[in-house]
Amino acid sequence: MIEATYYDLKQKAGLSPSLATQVARELGRKIVSQSYEPGSLIEDEAALAHHYNVSRSVVRDAVKILVGKNLLEVRRGIGTRVNPREIWGLLDDDVLAWSQAAPPDPVTLRKLLEVRQTFEPIAARWAAERGTSENHDEIVRAMEGMANNEDSLEEFLISDARFHRAILRATGNEFLVALEGLVFTGLLSILKLTNLNAQDNAASVPLHRHVCDAILARDGAMAESEMQTLLGDADRRLAERLASMEQAGNKEIEPGLSGNGRVGSKS
Repeated sequence: MIEATYYDLKQKAGLSPSLATQVARELGRKIVSQSYEPGSLIEDEAALAHHYNVSRSVVRDAVKILVGKNLLEVRRGIGTRVNPREIWGLLDDDVLAWSQAAPPDPVTLRKLLEVRQTFEPIAARWAAERGTSENHDEIVRAMEGMANNEDSLEEFLISDARFHRAILRATGNEFLVALEGLVFTGLLSILKLTNLNAQDNAASVPLHRHVCDAILARDGAMAESEMQTLLGDADRRLAERLASMEQAGNKEIEPGLSGNGRVGSKS
């Protein structure tokens, strides 16, 4: 599951598996996928408690978790409303992970790629100019992981994410490193659409290798240029895939709860 892959890359388990956090996760997925539209009211405590087969206090705690991530707002006498997307905690790890369960949204995917195109080329330059030998070794290991796992989408994707993370770490700038979750989300969301087979993976390996070689040569300008080329290729492939899906009338099924959606027994 792509959502679990995100947590693995971040080296964290996500929300602890209490009933409240399970309900928060299911509601959070629905909000992020816009099954609940911004500005809309979600069901009241009693209805949610019945749907998820939990107590009202569990629902109340789940809502508090989502309020803390700015996904929801509770107003006395009105209800619990979904906040506008622009005030969500968009860089929160759980929000980023939950986005992996949402159907692909072309606008969001392009925005993620735009952000990556803004800072990853300069990160490649700084990785070349500032990175230690240990940093560069980490980039090489990730590069080799991509080359050795072209026939496995999951392993290739993980190695690809580690490649970009290693570059951020090699900059020596902790603020850039803090953006790794956004990079992971962009990669996971886009590669699951554009890299459908070993041939797709193999085609992207040389582009990553050019970035790696420039960094190892400590050629900052070349590393920046090669990263621009790599992300430009990702942009092109994403546009082609989205156009193909639109032409075919592809409709992604919204990920939902299995069975009857119940997560526990009433307490």
